[in-house]
Amino acid sequence: MFINPDWRILTVGDGDLSFSLSLQQYYQPRLLVASVLDSLDTLTDKYAQHAYHQLTRAGVAVLNSVDVTNPQTWQGIGEQSFDLVVFQFPLIPNFVEKGEFEKQRQIGSNNLLNRRLLHLFLKHAQQYWLDPQGQGLCYISSKDVKPYLEWNLEGSLADGLPVFYQGSMPFEIERFPGYRLRNVDRDKFVKDTQGTTHVWATHSIKDPQLHQTLVANPYADESLFCSMCRKGPFLTELEKANHQQSAKHLKLATLEQEWQGYLVSLSASEF
Repeated sequence: MFINPDWRILTVGDGDLSFSLSLQQYYQPRLLVASVLDSLDTLTDKYAQHAYHQLTRAGVAVLNSVDVTNPQTWQGIGEQSFDLVVFQFPLIPNFVEKGEFEKQRQIGSNNLLNRRLLHLFLKHAQQYWLDPQGQGLCYISSKDVKPYLEWNLEGSLADGLPVFYQGSMPFEIERFPGYRLRNVDRDKFVKDTQGTTHVWATHSIKDPQLHQTLVANPYADESLFCSMCRKGPFLTELEKANHQQSAKHLKLATLEQEWQGYLVSLSASEF
């Protein structure tokens, strides 16, 4: 992950805040605001080790109970104040209350709920948090395993939004000393599997070093690849057709159809 210390950075959903602390200590960005979904009481009760007090002592604003899908929880986040908004290894939490579970299930499957979370993250970052005159960047770090691989991040996540997929770069956790991947629901560590940071921008990349770091989506050419499944190149139409009848492709196609249906309903609700 490329970080320019001159950037103004907002982190969202940062679990125990160890990623934000590592950013502050080792990159010292011009401005850093950290936010978490949990209330302060929940954060301190859930994680025996957290970075809340270290960050606040360092003068970093830490905002609790921030839900990227709900503007009513964004008090304290400066509007259009940032160059980069970062969401590290996002995953919707388990639903504790039956009513909340039933409410979310009316929206769709877990796959759709995770895509919806990230789609709204990109939408709200562009609308409210990114400075139009700044770098205009959104980072989402993810893993090349299920369920993350089933969200089609490079493909349709930003459909209908004025943010554009720019490419990806490896997320090397050793470059962020002290950062711990945590379980979203409890005080447990998550295995440090290989991660990838995906990059979207509201305009062309301004930073030449970031531009050189990014790798374009190798599966973007739909005539040769199945970008949804990350398969190809297909040497013949028959090979491509056989892939399209595979169990994996049919499963992901069903999930993609659900996602596209949700986007249509979302667009209709805006009129």
